Amino acid sequence: MVERVKWGVLGNANIARVCIIPAIHKSSNGTLHALATCSPEQVWQLGTEHEIQHVYDDYDALIADPEIEAVYIPLPNHLHHPWALKALSAGKHVLCEKPMACDARQAEEMAEAAEDSGLLLMEAFMYRFHPRSRLIKQMVDDGHIGTPKLVRSAFCHLMDEDEMARDDNIRLRPETGGGALLDLGCYSASVARWLMGGEPTHAQGQAAYHPSGVDLHFVGSLRFPDGGLATLEASFTAALQQTYTVVGTGGAIDLPHDAFIPWEKDAQYTIRRADGEEGSQHTVPGADEYQLMVEHFSEAILGRTSLASPPEDSVRNMLVLDALAEAAQTGRTVALRQ
Repeated sequence: MVERVKWGVLGNANIARVCIIPAIHKSSNGTLHALATCSPEQVWQLGTEHEIQHVYDDYDALIADPEIEAVYIPLPNHLHHPWALKALSAGKHVLCEKPMACDARQAEEMAEAAEDSGLLLMEAFMYRFHPRSRLIKQMVDDGHIGTPKLVRSAFCHLMDEDEMARDDNIRLRPETGGGALLDLGCYSASVARWLMGGEPTHAQGQAAYHPSGVDLHFVGSLRFPDGGLATLEASFTAALQQTYTVVGTGGAIDLPHDAFIPWEKDAQYTIRRADGEEGSQHTVPGADEYQLMVEHFSEAILGRTSLASPPEDSVRNMLVLDALAEAAQTGRTVALRQ
């Protein structure tokens, strides 16, 4: 009989309902045991809609459930740190939605808590598990485009006027970890570091800010050792962008505007020679990257694999986001802690 990890979902966020709950249901090695919501009136409806036997109206009650082995945290950014620490303290492995925390200090505390408890902690960067992403990473590592020199990445979506005007919009409030850089730029920082195969040494940034103080529109750059560079764009005030390009000494790979979330449709990419104006387009069969991520985490819990994205990687990503934010706020080039 196949072993299955029992999951608990902490909160009724849209990402949980649309992506992670279905992913757990489809997974070969996981079972959705419980969900917690702060809205008691949703308890019966949620349990029925998502085939959940246990629905709690209190987050602490879910954390205390002795049958749960893994907790997924899709709460607002400022709640990732405290609830991850609570879950780890209760003996649960934690899959935490991006960004891992609101700053590197919080991420370090979470990583230390996981190490001290002997439990697993992973940031939910699902794009790294898609077959297209893994293929591109392998091609870059194998030298198909020579030495990587530049990563350009953008993740932007346009908030409508109603969203912008809402007082309860957590993405526009500093106290809830809002801002385009944290919410969307975390992907670009992650993919740049992943494809460059190392850590940046310096960061620069420019931003346009909301009256609350969070960034609405962000452009940044990163300098890597040996002359590598990366640029990133993150915005709530610009039309859809969701793409990246990696350029090397021998060629380049371009992705369309589904780079991080291609859903389950066939995924394409274009590879060009160093002197080529047009490249050859390739297709990777569709896959559910959320399911693949959930299955990977369950396999790691069951001791069958090691984490593809350990918490130390998330700490490094938060250090980059901190440096980019500081660079935009001060107008200075910021050296990253190595």
